[in-house]
Amino acid sequence: MESKRQRQVAEIIKRNFSLVLQQEGPYVYGAKPLVTVTEVKVAPDMSVAKIYLSIWNTENKQEVLLMMEEEQQRLKQAMANRVKRHLRRLPEMSYYEDETLDEMYKVNTMFDRLYKEGQMGEEE
Repeated sequence: MESKRQRQVAEIIKRNFSLVLQQEGPYVYGAKPLVTVTEVKVAPDMSVAKIYLSIWNTENKQEVLLMMEEEQQRLKQAMANRVKRHLRRLPEMSYYEDETLDEMYKVNTMFDRLYKEGQMGEEE
C-alpha cells in the first residue's frame, strides 16, 4: 500500500514530467510521436520512480522508449530544474509503455464486432 508521501511525490513527478515531455520531447524523440504520462509509481524509499507512458502516432513504440533512455540525462536535468522546490532528491526514473488504453480499445472493438454479428444479447 502506498503512503501519502509516495502518492504526493508520484503526482509531482507526473505533473512535471508531462510538462518536460512537452518542452523536451521534440528534441528527444522527434515531433511526430505523442507521448503522455499515464501513471507514476514511486518506491517506498523514494529512490526509484516508474513512469508509465502512453505512446501514440508512431509504429515503433519501443524505439521511442529507447530514445528516452538515451536522453535520460537531459530529461532528468529538466525535471530537476522543475521540482527542486518540491523534492530534495529526484528519484531515478525508468520508463515503461502503458498498454492499458490499447487493450481497452481492442476489447471495445471485440464487443462492437460481437454486437454487430448478433452474438451478444440486447442491452437492458
